[in-house]
Amino acid sequence: MSLVLSVAITVTLVLYALAMVIGLLRIVRGPSAQDRVLALDFLYIVGMLVMLVLAIRYDSEMYLDAALVMVLFGFVSSTAFAKFLLRGEVIE
Repeated sequence: MSLVLSVAITVTLVLYALAMVIGLLRIVRGPSAQDRVLALDFLYIVGMLVMLVLAIRYDSEMYLDAALVMVLFGFVSSTAFAKFLLRGEVIE
């Protein structure tokens, strides 16, 4: 791996970590439940991006599979949260 790519990956991971801290603050201090759900969606998307950057860094396909599973679970959970916030129940 070249030096430029290594530095770019390191900077990217640090910025993603900073974004995750900001998302966690929004979850803790969010004024409403909708803000917290949106912050949770943001966190799983940033987590998926971290997995993709790690896949590039370590040249491993295992991280790609983990990112796919993370996004699938995140989509299902955000759909369930949205339905719960709208109707007050998840299963009808």
